Amino acid sequence: MLTFTLAAGVDMRDVMLRGAKLVAAVLGASIAGATVVSAVKTVVVPRAESQRITRLWFLITRRLFGLRARSSRPFADRDRVMALYAPLTLVLLPILWTTCVTVGFTGIYWAVTGDSLRDAFLTSGSSMFTLGVVFHRPVPLAALTFFQAALGLTLTALLISYLPSIYGAYQRREQLVGMLDSRAGVPPTPSESLIRYQRISGLDQMDDDLFARWEEWFVDVEESHSSVPALVYFRSPRADRSWITAAGCVLDTAAIYLSCVDIGRSARASLCLRSGFLALRRLTDYFKFPVDHDPQPTDPISVTRAEFDDMFEQLRAAEVPLVADVDQAWADYAGWRVNYDVALVALCQLVMAPEGRWSSDRLLLGNVPKRPNWRGR
Repeated sequence: MLTFTLAAGVDMRDVMLRGAKLVAAVLGASIAGATVVSAVKTVVVPRAESQRITRLWFLITRRLFGLRARSSRPFADRDRVMALYAPLTLVLLPILWTTCVTVGFTGIYWAVTGDSLRDAFLTSGSSMFTLGVVFHRPVPLAALTFFQAALGLTLTALLISYLPSIYGAYQRREQLVGMLDSRAGVPPTPSESLIRYQRISGLDQMDDDLFARWEEWFVDVEESHSSVPALVYFRSPRADRSWITAAGCVLDTAAIYLSCVDIGRSARASLCLRSGFLALRRLTDYFKFPVDHDPQPTDPISVTRAEFDDMFEQLRAAEVPLVADVDQAWADYAGWRVNYDVALVALCQLVMAPEGRWSSDRLLLGNVPKRPNWRGR
């Protein structure tokens, strides 16, 4: 067997091994560092930070769950499958983080200890899970072991602090969604909401009872769901409820209230609408759906004039006080709706929402937004 040597008599195989260990150390440090940064930005940083590792993990698990939640299956079956998607993916996320850190430190230990790759993996695993099975006495290596053990404990602590905040935001979100059952029906519709308020002589109470509370709800959802995007996928306790179809119902109710109901201008309804479409736009921005942030009032919307006219006649039959000019009412409604139309339907598609009037039912009519390009994001 021939042995290649350099001019200085150094074994080429030794040079290649040292080069491989250097690459392993750099690559391992990069993997471990990127994982820790991803975990911190996912859990600690209070803003919509798009993280490649977290996003890729949710995408992979979504594809796997999608195999069991095909559109050909009944919605009740798909809902049961997807109800596990976000919680299970979230619980498994720290396991992904610890695995990546373990692999990264394996490369570092292999480069600096002189051990075999197997022994480097055992050292990394023992340090990561604080088992103490393998321990290096030299101070630099012991310090590296302690540092990795601290990272393992930190990732575990992040998860412990992460879950209560998630479920706190989830409970706040679902409280108003559940209260909408008595105000707008199941599934909620804007016409039913206005008719019920008319029956109890409460149209003039909608500002404080509905619009003011949902304005705060939209602000809270924007903050919590952009900081913790996994919340978007958390489904309601009942299969026929969804936070996004409820949001669509309230936005349409406010838009119809402002454009059709002859009761005077409402600042509360206008503010609720604005906070609502801003929240939905910012969520779709995070998930990379193309949404026009400055649409024109005459741009097309997914609700047809015929559907609007049918709704208008429903309200008239229920003796809701309406404006006289139906054409102007349609123009005003469309001018409001265009601000959230694409974002609403896109989020309904993203979360596989149950059927809701003028929201998720647009998908059945072929109004399917362009899916985001996840590659390279």
